Amino acid sequence: MNDEEIIRLYFCRDEKALSESEKKYGGYCMTVAENVLGNFEDSSECFNSALFNAWNSIPPEKPKNLKIYLAKITRNLAINKLKAEKTQKRGNRAFLEVLDEISEAVPSKDNIEDNYIAKELEKSINEFIKKLPEKERNIFIRRYFFFESPEEIGDRYGFSSNRVSVIVHRTRKKLKIHLEKEGFLNG
Repeated sequence: MNDEEIIRLYFCRDEKALSESEKKYGGYCMTVAENVLGNFEDSSECFNSALFNAWNSIPPEKPKNLKIYLAKITRNLAINKLKAEKTQKRGNRAFLEVLDEISEAVPSKDNIEDNYIAKELEKSINEFIKKLPEKERNIFIRRYFFFESPEEIGDRYGFSSNRVSVIVHRTRKKLKIHLEKEGFLNG
């Protein structure tokens, strides 16, 4: 079943939308959650909550890409769950390392005074990412959106984990320069 058909089921309030979403994107979303949480049970809970959230948001939302829509909901729920636990014992230390890495290039929410500036920051980051060469863009997104390890990314692209780490490090530096030029960071 394609995404349009599944979304149509959501709009018709047909519960088959949930089972079709799970069948098509469950594995993908579970991987996203497990990359954050490092725990199957918690990841499963997040994905089930993501399906519930999708059910409640479609309609009126009509996602352009159902896979990314569900993954983003799952990812955000997993992040919130990890924050709520406030312990690294059950969480995934790799996730916290990723946040530390990217924090060098992106200002924290505490430094952003209002929603307008936050939206402009998001727009600027998206423009930066769109301008990256495809492979560099995909590696950056896999690291900082899906929280994949350098080893996982390297396996996917046939690179060593060290090469992946170098690529993401250089891309973070480029992002920092971009954000300085845009006035979001002081140089």
